[in-house]
Amino acid sequence: MNTKRKLGVGVLGAHTWAEKAHLPGYAADPRVDLVAICDVVPERANAMAAMFGVRKVYSDPQALVNDPAIEMVDVCTPTDTHLELGLAAIAAGKHVLCEKPIARDAADAVRLARAAQAAGVRTKVGFTFRYSPALRQIRAWIADGTLGQIFHIHGLEQNSQFLDPLFPLRQVPAGIDFMPKHPIPQSIVGYGSHLVDLMRWMGGEFSSVAASMSSYIPQRIVRGYEGLQRINADDGTVALVEFASGAQGMLQTSIVAVGSYPGIEIRVYGSKAAAVGRLVTERGDAETLHFATAENVEFEPVILPASHYPPGTSLKTEWRELYYRNLVRIWVGELLEDGPPDGDFHDGAKSQEIVDACVRAHVERRWVDLPSGGHG
Repeated sequence: MNTKRKLGVGVLGAHTWAEKAHLPGYAADPRVDLVAICDVVPERANAMAAMFGVRKVYSDPQALVNDPAIEMVDVCTPTDTHLELGLAAIAAGKHVLCEKPIARDAADAVRLARAAQAAGVRTKVGFTFRYSPALRQIRAWIADGTLGQIFHIHGLEQNSQFLDPLFPLRQVPAGIDFMPKHPIPQSIVGYGSHLVDLMRWMGGEFSSVAASMSSYIPQRIVRGYEGLQRINADDGTVALVEFASGAQGMLQTSIVAVGSYPGIEIRVYGSKAAAVGRLVTERGDAETLHFATAENVEFEPVILPASHYPPGTSLKTEWRELYYRNLVRIWVGELLEDGPPDGDFHDGAKSQEIVDACVRAHVERRWVDLPSGGHG
């Protein structure tokens, strides 16, 4: 492909995450032509177009998808819309980036992955934290044998914003029973899916999971509803993981755990060395990386060279912008230079399978095995 040309991008959705992550990432990449943006609230789309230099504004998603100047569609909308919009973009022959989760359940996620494969278009899931320089370094240490045989992988996530019952709970399906016997999946879907993806990215396929889900805030504001609602929502999930490799894992995700956001931590312990990546904004740094060996067991900080960061960013760059600029840099490279896939809809479907298995493990109070094969 001619890498001197620009990639035509259309963005569906003009809410906070588009403003704070997606649009800054595209605007910073000289290989991107921000052709159009679409939102059900025209004022929001117009504001984002003016802020980021987007050339066209649509109110109809299909009109954006059909625009011949657009080669890649970014689906940055509520979860319930991902399947419909993703399929529409695929049917139009567009490459697709979709925020996670790409669907409400594994079956629909697999449907999206297979549709994209059949159409011959490339896909990307908005697994933001794959694009942390610290975590990409840990994965490189796993791949090149620096850590040796991997024994344990721990994934932790804290997010205290939903500790406040007046902070609106998002992504609650319309018409759902607010007080079912078991908690409505929230933390495990919205945030646990990141940990699942990161742990699988580093340790390979999961073979089995056991999990516990808990609800701690009995009443809260729910987006789209008036006043406090009694709702049995998943505020925190803890899971044990058996990897196909024989490694062990532990996952904890919470939307009520106090600590600095985004609060992702990955710990990997191997036969030769161990590494800890903390994606927690502290003292102005977006993340920290520590490393220890079997001979020198005290964890020491690692400072990565500037080449690990997108142009114009550093460890001091706000994490949303840092990670999404890295995602865009890698994704645009995949499309313009035919690079290898990194976090596509297949990975999104596998993540959703694992999330579904965690929910099932809690409901049935047992270990749940994961499928051993791919999706075809």
